[in-house]
Amino acid sequence: MAMKKWIRTSVLVAALIVPSSAAFAEEGNTVANFTERTFGFTSIDEGLVANSTLFRFDSGFTFTYPDAIRGVYVTGHSAGGERFNSLLNLMDTTDLNAMVIDIKDDFGDLTYVPADDSPLKPLNIGNSYIKDPQAMLKVLEEKQVYPIARVVVFKDSELAKAKPELSFVEGSEVWKNGRGESFVNPFMKEVWDHNVAIAIEAAKMGFQEIQFDYVRFPEGFENRENELTYSMGDYENSELDSVQRRVQAVTDFVVYAREQLKPYDVKVSVDIFGYTATLPEAPGIGQNFGKISENVDVISSMIYPSHWTSYFGIAKPDLEPYRLVKEYALMENAKMAELENPPISRPWLQDFTASYLGSGNYLKYGAAEVEAQIRALNEAGIKEYLLWNAGNKYSPGVDYTP
Repeated sequence: MAMKKWIRTSVLVAALIVPSSAAFAEEGNTVANFTERTFGFTSIDEGLVANSTLFRFDSGFTFTYPDAIRGVYVTGHSAGGERFNSLLNLMDTTDLNAMVIDIKDDFGDLTYVPADDSPLKPLNIGNSYIKDPQAMLKVLEEKQVYPIARVVVFKDSELAKAKPELSFVEGSEVWKNGRGESFVNPFMKEVWDHNVAIAIEAAKMGFQEIQFDYVRFPEGFENRENELTYSMGDYENSELDSVQRRVQAVTDFVVYAREQLKPYDVKVSVDIFGYTATLPEAPGIGQNFGKISENVDVISSMIYPSHWTSYFGIAKPDLEPYRLVKEYALMENAKMAELENPPISRPWLQDFTASYLGSGNYLKYGAAEVEAQIRALNEAGIKEYLLWNAGNKYSPGVDYTP
C-alpha cells in the first residue's frame, strides 16, 4: 500500500512550519494562523504556499500525464469486479490510456467503503463495489493508466433523502424528476462541502484528477423554480436575476472546489452539456461554458450525437457522427479562443447505440462510428477525448489514434 505524505523539498523548513496533513488540509487551518499560534511569528505569504510544491500532499503514487488523454468511463461495479481485467486489457492492447472511475455515483453513493477514521464514514453512503481502492490504483500505476475520479455533484438522491432542507421540496416530499432522481441545491454551501470532502478523499487515494459531473440545476428548472420550496442561501439577497443567480452559484462551486483541491495537486475537470457551448448560458441549469471553462483545468463537453436534436443544420445527428462532432468542435474552438486561459478540451464521445430514438433515427454504433468522432475532433485540433458506454462494453476493433 502506498504511503501518504506531504512533499518536503526542505526537511528543515518543513519541520519548522508545515502542520500535519490532518491539521492543515482537513481542518481548514491556514499556514498563517498555524505559525502565528504555534511559533509566534507571521508566516510566508499564503499565495506562495498555495503555488509551492512544498505544501502539496503526496499520495505515494506516480503517474505521468500521457501525450493526450484517451479514456473510458468505468463504473464502481466494473472497477471492483471482473470487468476491470478486460478493461485493463483494452488499455494494454490499444492506445487508450485513462479511466474515469465512479467514486461518487449518480445516486449519491460512494463506490468504496471509507476508512473508520474518514470524515465520510458516518454518512453511511459507502458501498464495497471497489473493495480496495489502493490496490486498484497500484495496478493502474504499474500499467500507467491515468486515473480520474468521477464525482457526481448535484444529482444526489441519498443526500436529498437524508437532508431535504438541502434539496428541492414539492409539497411535503423531496422533488423527483421523471426518472425518480432527486437533486440537491447548488445554492447551499453545505452541499459544496459535502462534495469537496469526497473529492479530497479521492485525491488522497491517488487519483490524479477529479472530474465533477452534474454540476448544474435539474433540467428544466426554469419551469419549476417558483413551484418548489428551497433555500437560496447566501444568494437570497443577490441583485442578479434568477438565471444569473443559478449561473453564479454553479460557477462559484467550481471556483471553490478547485481552490480547496489545490494542496492535493490534482487537475479539476467538469462535465458540461454540449449545447451549453452554443448559448450565452443554459438558462435553467446554470451552466455557462466560458465561466466554467475559465476555472477548470479540463472541460469535457458531452457531445454524443444521439443527444442533439436538429442542430447545426443536421436533421438526424445520430446518423452523422462525423459531421455533428466536426460542427461542434469548430464552434467550441471559437468559444475557447475568446478565453484568456482556455482549459484542455476533452469531450465525451458516444460508444453506445441509441435505439431509443426509434427506427430511422439512429445508427448501430461500432468501430466506424467511434473512429468518425475521433477523426472529427483531431481535424479540429482536439487531441483528447473520453468514451461513454454506461455498461463499460466498448466497441472492438477501434483505431484510437487520430
